[in-house]
Amino acid sequence: MIGEVTLDQLRVLMAVAEAGSFSAAAKQLRRVQSAVSQAIANLERQLEVAVFDRSTRVPTLTEPGKAILAAARRVAGEVDALRGLAAGLARGLEPSVSLCVDALFPLRVLVALCREFAAAFPTVALRVDTETMSDVAARVLAGAATLGVAAPIAVAPGLERRSLAPIRMIAVVAAGHPLARIEGKIAGARLGEHVQVVLSERGPGGVPDQAVLSPRTWRVADLHTKQALLRAGLGWGNLPAAMVEDDLAAGRLVAIQPAAWAEDEHTLHLSAIHRADTILGPAHRWIVDRLATLCAAETASGPETSTGEGASGSQGRAERASEGANKSAGRGRVGAPGKGAASEAGMDARGRPGSGRAARRSSAGTARRVKSPK
Repeated sequence: MIGEVTLDQLRVLMAVAEAGSFSAAAKQLRRVQSAVSQAIANLERQLEVAVFDRSTRVPTLTEPGKAILAAARRVAGEVDALRGLAAGLARGLEPSVSLCVDALFPLRVLVALCREFAAAFPTVALRVDTETMSDVAARVLAGAATLGVAAPIAVAPGLERRSLAPIRMIAVVAAGHPLARIEGKIAGARLGEHVQVVLSERGPGGVPDQAVLSPRTWRVADLHTKQALLRAGLGWGNLPAAMVEDDLAAGRLVAIQPAAWAEDEHTLHLSAIHRADTILGPAHRWIVDRLATLCAAETASGPETSTGEGASGSQGRAERASEGANKSAGRGRVGAPGKGAASEAGMDARGRPGSGRAARRSSAGTARRVKSPK
C-alpha cells in the first residue's frame, strides 16, 4: 500500500534531480547528505517504486523516477500557486476577473491588456467575452461579467462608466466594387443602389441598427463576417480603422466618403463599465486603469487614412479600383474609354507631367482625412 508522500520529499527529489547528486542537493538545501538520502529512501518506500538507480557511481533517475519527477514538479507548482492565491486573497485580491468587450474594441489592445495582466496577476483567473452593443451591458448587469467595454448608446441605467478612447470607423468597399470608382462625396441615392452590410444586434430588444443609409441591407452579428463580405465585394459598410488598416494598405479595401456623414459624426467613444453597486478589487481597478492607458496610446499611434496616398494604400483609388477595366485603354477606369493609365496618373501620352485626374486629386486630396461611421 502506498504511504503518505510529503511535499518536502518531493522538493528533495527535485533538488537532487536539478543538482545532479545527493551531495550537491544537500548543499543546495543546507542539509546533511544523510538527511537527503533518507528523504529519497522514504519516498521510494512509500511509493513502492525505485526512483534512482544506485548501481552507478552517480545515482540516476529510473524511467519510473522520471515520471515521478514530472508529477512532483506539477504538484509543487500547484502548491506554490495555492500559496500565492491565498496571500493575494488575504490582501483583498480577487480570485478571478471577468471582462466583456464590444466587438469593435481593438483586438491588439485587448491582447496587450491580457499579456500585462498575466504578468501582474499570475494567480488571478481571467475570462474574456466578446459581444455586440447592448449585449455587453446586459452581461454586466446580470453579473456574468464584472467589467465591460461598451459604447455609450448601449450603456443601460445602473452602470458606472469611465470614458476610454474613440474608435474611428471607416466606410469601405472592395477595390473592385463600383463605389470604389467614385471620387469625393457619394450621394445617398448612389449608395442606396448597393447593399450596405450592417452590424446588428442578435435579439429584438437591443440597440437599433446605426448609420444605415441604404434600403438594401445585409445584417450580420460579428465584425469578421462583415469584413469577409466587404472584401468579397458584396456590399459596403463601416469597420474600425484598426481592423482595416492592413486591407487598406494592401489595396483589398478602399475608403469611401458618404455625403450624409460629417467628419467624426459617428466616431464611437467606448467606455469601461461596471455595476454601480460593485466594489472593484485591485485586479479590476488595474484593468480599468490599463484600459485607459492602452487605449490612449492606441489612439495616439493609430493609422491615418487619407483620400490620397497613405494608409489606405500607396496607390490612389483610381489605380486600386482599376481591376476589370478595358485593357485596350490601359489601366483606366471602367466606363472611361479612351483614358488610359497615363491620363489617369496625371501624365500625358509621352510620359510628361500633365493635368490628369489623379494629379489633381493628389495635390488636393492628400491632406484630406476620411473618417466615417459604424
